[in-house]
Amino acid sequence: MIEPQDKEKFKKLGISSITALSLILPQRFEDYRLNNSLIEGEAQVVDATIERISRTPKSLQLTLFAHNFGLRLDAVFFRPKPFMMRQFSENERCYLYGVLTCKAGHCQISHPKKITEIGLLMPRYKTALQNATMLRLVERYVSVPMLEAEGLPLEVARRLEAAHKAPVPKDDALLYALKFAELFDYMKALRQKRRYFAASHVLKGDYKTWAAALPFTLTQEQSRAIEEIAADLAQEVSARRMIVGDVGCGKTMVILAAALIAQPKRVVLMAPTTILARQLYEEAQKFLPHLRTALITNASKVEPLDAYDFIIGTHALLYRELPESALVMVDEQHRFGTAQRARLEQMLREGEAHPHFLQFTATPIPRTQAMIDSAHIDVSLITTTPFEKDITSRVIGKSDFAALLEQIKSEVAAQRQVLIVYPLVQQSEAINYQSIDEARHYWETRFEGVHVTHGKDREKEAVLLSFRESGTILLATTVVEVGISLPRLSTVVIVGAERLGLSTLHQLRGRVSRNGLKGYCYLFTHSHQSERLEAFVRTKSGFDIAALDLKFRQSGDLLLGREQSGKQFVWVDLAEDEKVARDVKAALALTCKA
Repeated sequence: MIEPQDKEKFKKLGISSITALSLILPQRFEDYRLNNSLIEGEAQVVDATIERISRTPKSLQLTLFAHNFGLRLDAVFFRPKPFMMRQFSENERCYLYGVLTCKAGHCQISHPKKITEIGLLMPRYKTALQNATMLRLVERYVSVPMLEAEGLPLEVARRLEAAHKAPVPKDDALLYALKFAELFDYMKALRQKRRYFAASHVLKGDYKTWAAALPFTLTQEQSRAIEEIAADLAQEVSARRMIVGDVGCGKTMVILAAALIAQPKRVVLMAPTTILARQLYEEAQKFLPHLRTALITNASKVEPLDAYDFIIGTHALLYRELPESALVMVDEQHRFGTAQRARLEQMLREGEAHPHFLQFTATPIPRTQAMIDSAHIDVSLITTTPFEKDITSRVIGKSDFAALLEQIKSEVAAQRQVLIVYPLVQQSEAINYQSIDEARHYWETRFEGVHVTHGKDREKEAVLLSFRESGTILLATTVVEVGISLPRLSTVVIVGAERLGLSTLHQLRGRVSRNGLKGYCYLFTHSHQSERLEAFVRTKSGFDIAALDLKFRQSGDLLLGREQSGKQFVWVDLAEDEKVARDVKAALALTCKA
């Protein structure tokens, strides 16, 4: 417990817990132990008698006899502060600390510090507080009993306490303790921020009969995610769960299973685009024909909505009068603002009771991040796909273009489709790659069925639908990163691939080989060698890609600290520290039960 008189000091340090205080390690230690051997160039304590004092307007010089070294030396202060001029007197015996230098048999100590604490290793901190104040805080709070009271394991507490008492090597054991404490403090604060609401309804609909009758078997991770959702929805507390699935993991079936579990109560699902909402609607009609399902877009005229069991729509839902619903789901949740997601949930509240709330995303995050987030919101990961995708990925350059063109001709001749992603719509002096406008003539004169779209194209959804039905080659920007399912798409070519994040490249690669088709992903670049792109082509899992992306974007000295994904961590590396996060999660669960 932080004493009231110290709370302002903690605030000045920018922290609010004893664990966070323990993570502010000394920048260095000053050795105040007496040594009888003079070591030139090192800071040492001198047991000195002041024999003579010489003062000038710009300097102060002391002639000393050093008892511990048995010799005379000078102490020199240039531009001394007024208090220094009055600090010393002749024949006084005192202790001075500073760096000793010797030249031609004459030794000198420059700007020594007068000290009273002898025989100690004195920590020096670089903080907003004076060192003496910081020392008092550390002495009062950074102890094994205090850190254990915060919830830290004994061994972690011991290592943190020891790091403030004497120099210790930054070995794996200390680094683990620092990472553990930093994550523990962060996740504990997240958990305390989590809000719990009464659920408007307890939902226990059966999905297992439906799942058993499907023409395919759900994957183990799909089934586990559905079981976790079922357990959530059966509680009297409103569910808060995020389901994170890799591209093509079968997330839609999890959504449909959740809708079944909610029956006979109504379900609302919001998707970011008309195309995606329509696809989900079509899947619901196909696999849940017994449910009355409505599709709501800006063009919809569906009335009244309370006649439906399952309402699927775009952000147009936010501008409709929605009937009472027990479960709200948001697909591709990162495409909506926090305010939009919250507004949908608020619209369906019943007094103090809240609907259950599920969020889905196909943008994988590092597993470490998932475990950290789980302190604030429940997280399910779907890392496998219903079938193994067969996608060949290659980094190519100008010299490979002729072979690429032949590959594209071959795919088009076999009734398969090709996506070519350009970095820009119009020409730019800043980027040394063709834009869509510059490239389209080349493709349109050589192939039939070439379609073109981009982010600002108002007709993009119509273009994508037309391409899905009858197109051969689609020229686009990263507008196609998520959304439309293109069953015949076998090849994606990404121009200027080095300019995109690895997670974006993975999303684009995930557009191909959706139904077991042999797929190809070509990363076209002018860079002669790219370790990042070469690592990407060797990596298949979106979760491993997310960790790789973090590694390349946030590379540097771990001990220097850096900002990652909007969260400030000094010691933790989100790409590497999955085990630490797992240990912290287990420790937090124990403190929760205690």
